[in-house]
Amino acid sequence: MFLVGLTGGIASGKSSVIQVFQQLGCAVVDVDVIARHVVQPGYPAHRRIVEAFGTEVLLENGNIDRKVLGDLIFNQPDRRHLLNTITHPEIRKEMMKETFKYFLRGYRYVILDIPLLFETKKLLKYMKHTVVVYCDRDTQLARLMRRNHLNREDAEARIKAQLPLKDKARMAHHVLDNSGEWSVTKRQVILLHAELERSLEYLPLRLGVLTGLAGIAGLLYLLARYLLPSP
Repeated sequence: MFLVGLTGGIASGKSSVIQVFQQLGCAVVDVDVIARHVVQPGYPAHRRIVEAFGTEVLLENGNIDRKVLGDLIFNQPDRRHLLNTITHPEIRKEMMKETFKYFLRGYRYVILDIPLLFETKKLLKYMKHTVVVYCDRDTQLARLMRRNHLNREDAEARIKAQLPLKDKARMAHHVLDNSGEWSVTKRQVILLHAELERSLEYLPLRLGVLTGLAGIAGLLYLLARYLLPSP
C-alpha cells in the first residue's frame, strides 16, 4: 500500500473531489478531522494544551475553544511551535492507525487529505504521490465570494493568506484542474484513480509484510515442535 497526499486551496473544490474518490471506493483519511479528534477532552494533547496555554482556551463543556487558541498563537511563532509540538505527534499516531486499518483491509493506496501538505512539508516524505486540486485565481475568487458571501476585498485577503495554488501545482505529481465544468473535473478524478489502482507500487510493502508473517509463522512452528512432546 502507498500513500497519496491530496491538497488544494480555499474554494478550489477539494471537498468535492474527495467525495468522488470516496464514491469510487477509495480509502480517505482526513487529517483535519484527526486534528480535531486528538484535542478532545481525555486525550493527552488536550491535557498538554491546557497546561501550556491555560484554562482560558476551554469552552464551558471542556472542549478546546479553537478561536481563542488561534488568537493566542496568531503572529506568535514560539506559541505556534509549542502547539505544533503538542498536536503533531498525536496527529501522526492517529493517522498511522487509520492508514494501517486500510492496509489490513487490502487497499492498494490511501488518500490523506492534508490542507497544509506543501506549507509544512512534514508529511511529504511519506507520500508516494501528491495531488493538488487546482483552479485559476479568477474562478477561485468568484467561487469564494459566492460561497461565503464575501466582498472582493475580503475574499482576496483570504486567498492571499494561503500558498498560491499555482505554486502548489508546480510541486505536485498530479494536478486536477477544477477551473471549468464539474463533469471534466470528475473525469480527471476517475482517470487518476484508475492510474493509481494499476500501479504496482503497493507490492513491495505488502510482500515484505507477508514475508515477515511467513517467517514468524515458521518460527512458531519450529518452537512448537521443539517444546511440545512427540506423540
